[in-house]
Amino acid sequence: ETHQSLANETVIVEDETVTETDFLQLTLDIPEKPLFKDEDGGLVIPQEPLVNVLRKFDGVSFGDVLAMQQQPTGKNDSNGTIVSKKRRYRLKKLPNYLILHLSRFKRNGFFVEKNPTIVMFPVKNFDLSSYVFPEGGRDKVPTEEEVKGMSTKELKNLLIKYDRADLANNAIEKNELLQHCLDFVSTSLPDLLADKYDLVANITHDIPVEVGREGKQRNPLEEGSYRCHVQHKATGQWYEIQDLNVRETMPQLIGVSESYLLIFERKGAAK
Repeated sequence: ETHQSLANETVIVEDETVTETDFLQLTLDIPEKPLFKDEDGGLVIPQEPLVNVLRKFDGVSFGDVLAMQQQPTGKNDSNGTIVSKKRRYRLKKLPNYLILHLSRFKRNGFFVEKNPTIVMFPVKNFDLSSYVFPEGGRDKVPTEEEVKGMSTKELKNLLIKYDRADLANNAIEKNELLQHCLDFVSTSLPDLLADKYDLVANITHDIPVEVGREGKQRNPLEEGSYRCHVQHKATGQWYEIQDLNVRETMPQLIGVSESYLLIFERKGAAK
């Protein structure tokens, strides 16, 4: 369907199309916010909750993609036609390890600019259930009576379905297989179906404090440095790593850092 705009441009309205694809990571766009200077001339960094940034994948919100893109008309028209597209994302399934990329850098003419907004996020029990739209609806946790009434094949299929083939293949007797299923259903499966995640690693990009004070245009990729936060599973202690420097840190500080890459682990997932 075509329409004529007020600028005498031909606008094509396309029908809705659906494309399914796998993903390695989810890229999140950080909203631009104005920066204010403090009394010392430094910049006051704005903050934004991660749930606001995740609206891109809420299955409802539309975003402009390649808006007003020029396309050839086939009539030797150098201007072409203007196509305005909108896109929304729906996640059908989440992996056991979820990587979130916070898109901080963009090229503006001859310069690279960084969005310094701090994206605040929880370190534990990050609930993503409202962002997942599985086909056929959500699975339910079977009751103890339902598990006990399953055949050997059904018990194995239950474990294999949720990536616990190791338990299914290691059981020799049905009673052993049944106990594995009962333990799995009562402990791990509720967390798996709840789509809750814990942070396991965080990569941040920092710019020296003097950048922005002198009023000069400087490349943040050349001036900045990267740090990594990882958790020691056995003790639960978090560590901050930069080159060969390793020191303890608190999880409360991780959630308010200038994160660039977040790696979450699904609660209840097989290690």
